[in-house]
Amino acid sequence: MPMKLAVPKETAPGERRVALDPSVVAKLTKLGLEVLIQKDAGASAHFPDDAYGDARMVDDAGALCGEADIVVRVAPPGVEDVERMKDGATLVGFFHAHKNPDLVKAMQAKKITSFAMELIPRISRAQSMDALSSQAAIGGYKAAIMGADLSCRFFPMLTTAAGTIRPSKVIVIGAGVAGLQAIATARRLGAMVEAYDVRSATKEQVESLGAKFLDLGVKAEGEGGYARELTDEEKKQQQEALAAYISKADVLITTAAIPGRPSPKLIPESMVEGMKPGAVIVDLAAEGGGNCELTKPGETIEHKGVVIHGPLNIPSQVALHASEMYAKNLLNFLSPHINEGEFKPDWEDEIIAKSCLTHEGEIKHEATRSLVEGGQS
Repeated sequence: MPMKLAVPKETAPGERRVALDPSVVAKLTKLGLEVLIQKDAGASAHFPDDAYGDARMVDDAGALCGEADIVVRVAPPGVEDVERMKDGATLVGFFHAHKNPDLVKAMQAKKITSFAMELIPRISRAQSMDALSSQAAIGGYKAAIMGADLSCRFFPMLTTAAGTIRPSKVIVIGAGVAGLQAIATARRLGAMVEAYDVRSATKEQVESLGAKFLDLGVKAEGEGGYARELTDEEKKQQQEALAAYISKADVLITTAAIPGRPSPKLIPESMVEGMKPGAVIVDLAAEGGGNCELTKPGETIEHKGVVIHGPLNIPSQVALHASEMYAKNLLNFLSPHINEGEFKPDWEDEIIAKSCLTHEGEIKHEATRSLVEGGQS
């Protein structure tokens, strides 16, 4: 009998994405899985129930999860969602375990085998499974549009009967996936773009998009493609060098985030107060508290003439394409381990081993284990 894979409707407030789109459901069905979809699971992402073809529609989330061998989700489920699952079932999605220790304990108690999409290692072979990157690209794209929308200035240079209007200057802090997409989008909108990253290796990527790379003399290459944390002296040097550039920016987009930790504070109040009247800060790191000292996650505020926007869950604003990209990440993660309708993860595979959060009652991810067990002592 084939395994049953279930797609529940997302329960997180404001979440519009769905874990699987119809095209990926069809591919999983061809691999021998029976796919169950909760009624209206894809409605907010504009995938009607009848688009899911041969998938079986189930009205109730409890009944759906109760018979599923594998459950795939986008946002972290609630504890009650885990308690509805069969003991020993498999759960795949984002978990943000450092924020949700009770969820980890619930999965541990039910002996759920969980795979966290945010823990997939950033190696070449896993690029097609990298949901952090696929969703970050959406964030960068939207950040440039948000900046243009909130700004009191045009982005492109305009020659009009009333005279010539100079293009806006956009500065992007962080040249990861989100930052590079923000650069590309701001350039398409006609802005002059400058960018900074502590990883000097990003200079070529920034310049290939037509932006100017700001060399502040601070380099902090870390492991796995991430930047290491700066020393206090480096932070001071970075802020002093950045201040001169940021004071001339019309729009500042910040993207610096450290997985599992609060976002680094790069923009102090004094730097904000040195910006132009009408300048805009779009803080993509708001989920982790923000890169700007004044950011209020989920809010748009004004401080002495500077607009500070702290958006949350940006990919959900582009729900259809975000869902399609995420679904393909899930397909590429699951399919190598599906054989004749059975999901049998290869525990010798680095991607499986490193993305596993819980298995057979144990917390497999070391940092999460330390956090949860440390909190119990």
